[in-house]
Amino acid sequence: EKQLVESGGGSVQTGGSLTLSCAASGFSAADYAIGWFRQAPGKEREAVSCIDFGDNSIYVDDSVKGRFTISGNSAKQAVYLRMNDLKPEDTAVYSCAAPVTCGTWYLLPVESGSWGRGTQVTVSS
Repeated sequence: EKQLVESGGGSVQTGGSLTLSCAASGFSAADYAIGWFRQAPGKEREAVSCIDFGDNSIYVDDSVKGRFTISGNSAKQAVYLRMNDLKPEDTAVYSCAAPVTCGTWYLLPVESGSWGRGTQVTVSS
């Protein structure tokens, strides 16, 4: 059974930084693309970033480009999302999912994919 567990969320002020971690188990991370999504209260879920260890594809949404960096270590079964210069509009629950469809220009969830429970990120002004 695929399992994903997020950690690293918290509360920061505008301009602060956080690093989220997604720990994968029950499957080989090297065989799947793993993505980060977020959902703010009252808003639809949106794609943030993904990494595909198979072909080294990385996608970063325009809303966070230049501030968020995704990285991963397939041997450690982990994907990280480094978030710098955080803004109040980044406030959301961040979840990782696998597998996802990940390309240079897109990130799409897969219907049969597994999701973590999410980690809350709160940015105050």
